[in-house]
Amino acid sequence: MTRIGFIGLGNMGLPMATNLIKASYEVTGFDLNPEVLAKFQATGGHKANSVSETALNKTVIITMLQTGEQVKRVCLGAQGFYHLVPNALHIDCSSIDVESTQQLHQEATAHKLVMIDAPVSGGVRGAEAATLTLMVGGEKEALELAMPYLTTIGKKIIHAGGAGAGQAAKICNNMILGISMVAISEAFVLAAKLGLSAEKLFEVVTNSSGQCWAMTNYAPVPDLVPAAPASHNYQPGFSAAMMLKDLKLSQDSANAVSVQTPIGQQVTQLYQRFVQAGDGGLDFSAIIKSLAAD
Repeated sequence: MTRIGFIGLGNMGLPMATNLIKASYEVTGFDLNPEVLAKFQATGGHKANSVSETALNKTVIITMLQTGEQVKRVCLGAQGFYHLVPNALHIDCSSIDVESTQQLHQEATAHKLVMIDAPVSGGVRGAEAATLTLMVGGEKEALELAMPYLTTIGKKIIHAGGAGAGQAAKICNNMILGISMVAISEAFVLAAKLGLSAEKLFEVVTNSSGQCWAMTNYAPVPDLVPAAPASHNYQPGFSAAMMLKDLKLSQDSANAVSVQTPIGQQVTQLYQRFVQAGDGGLDFSAIIKSLAAD
């Protein structure tokens, strides 16, 4: 039986690890939040007390963390697992910057590990249902090694290219998602002022050229999509704070390669203001509240 170490059991990591357990993998997990670890144990996972304990004697280590610095620390720090498990496969499902990811690929090779970057899209519901899309960067041979685990946590696996290509794809995708949500929210605010009901706008858009994934899955007005966060007091499937993080990654990447993204820049500023107002814990679709108040 393949023994998997899973580092980072947050909103996305926990259901992903749970699906691996359901598939009969032996999964040892670590997170700084003891409540999350208790939930993980309740699903049949083995709790570790440190990163090194999580990785020791494992053939596969999956990381699902928030920043490039966090991933580098658990891989390369004093207790980093790159020093402990030569020949292991590292699957990084975090959404982080391309530069950090490319550095990790180089360090993995130097430490005789195999690595892929495999950020995910699909939100908490996709993680729970194992219907995530995974965008993979790395060598084809590494992807082939990882496929049994990727297909357990996701439905669509796309080999985006070499080291860091998965992160590049995720950054661009989430910039589109953030822009889409702001556009959708502006349309609902305008429709209300024009006397058009949200229900009728939703019906028109979902059957017309304005149709998009964000509308049908994350419509920002309550009760249009029963499973959408807006219908559940904006409890996050994907928080505004996480959207801001990804939008900042898009702007940092754009600046690094001298690309102008004026709409992406404006949307980043809107989410920055929303998060600074104390709403970062709400779903990213709650940005409509800020736009409606202006």
